[in-house]
Amino acid sequence: MARRPPIVGRFTREEVGLATRNSGMPLEALRYDVTPAGLHYLLIHFDIPYADPAGWRLHVTGLVEQPASIDVEDLKKLPSRTLRVTLECAGNGRGQGTPRYPSVPWLEEGVSTAEWTGVPLAEILHRARIRNSARDVVFHGTDRGFDRGIEHNFARSLPPAEALRDEVLLAYAMNGAPLLPQHGAPLRLIVPRWYGMASVKWLQRIEAIDRPFDGVQQASSYHFRRAPGDQGEPCRLMRVNSLMVPPGIPDFYSRRRTVEPGASEIYGRAWSGAAPVERVEFSVDGAWQEAELEAQGPLSAWRGWRVQWNARPGERQLACRATDAAGNVQPLEPPVDLSGFGNNGIQRIPVTVRG
Repeated sequence: MARRPPIVGRFTREEVGLATRNSGMPLEALRYDVTPAGLHYLLIHFDIPYADPAGWRLHVTGLVEQPASIDVEDLKKLPSRTLRVTLECAGNGRGQGTPRYPSVPWLEEGVSTAEWTGVPLAEILHRARIRNSARDVVFHGTDRGFDRGIEHNFARSLPPAEALRDEVLLAYAMNGAPLLPQHGAPLRLIVPRWYGMASVKWLQRIEAIDRPFDGVQQASSYHFRRAPGDQGEPCRLMRVNSLMVPPGIPDFYSRRRTVEPGASEIYGRAWSGAAPVERVEFSVDGAWQEAELEAQGPLSAWRGWRVQWNARPGERQLACRATDAAGNVQPLEPPVDLSGFGNNGIQRIPVTVRG
């Protein structure tokens, strides 16, 4: 399965096409605890499948004692949960690197938080009586296309222990409303704390198997790799990360920020899949100071922070970095990765403070 070669320089026509189909969250939307559905980032590998909710059925197959076929309305009658979950694309930040892997050229906007309502996946697996011999639980979407020259439906898997976590959901609603087509309607998986590729959209089949799943999106894609030929490490939990709302006002084309002098509040969000965020720092021209953290909300969602900045006239560079309770700290520079995955290098924003 041949990989696309890395590229240097201007974005290609194909990258621009992917960027128009896969929108990021505008960073000013970090102000919302819950991202409005229309501002939530999107990554759609193939086409958005047309789905008639009235005829949609979820099939549970493979190594289960009681295979099942459930329609969405019957699923809604089962005990449900609503969870606030931050999702981030594993490739968020890819567009900042060079040479870069040609794919969706995310800068920093491939992250959002929503409230998802659905049935805990464990409820369905317990009802189906998943067998002890199951090694992987595979989630098959209906979106189909080619990647690495292989035709396939998008599919991902979880080990049974992860699939049976109470917080993993079969979601049918987002922010209190039915799922939109682009967000996986009528049914999708939500895997809190993992990168977004695990949360399979347009979910139609769950299959328990006796071996590690070897589908394209599981065995070949979504691995951290530092060198060609490296087997790599699967992308799983989100790395500690943080972003701030760009201050001031932007230039239309360059997005360069202009800020008025004087007191200004900087606001942002921080998150980590490994452990709760316990510290955020903010810097102006390399001088770091502590930011104030908001109260810890759901561990599956980002945490707000703020800091007061006395803006002095001149050219300034702002930055932020987060630390989680496991001791993970954002690096000052993007980590090396052939596919641009897991870029949690610190955000830097150049600003002009008016004289």
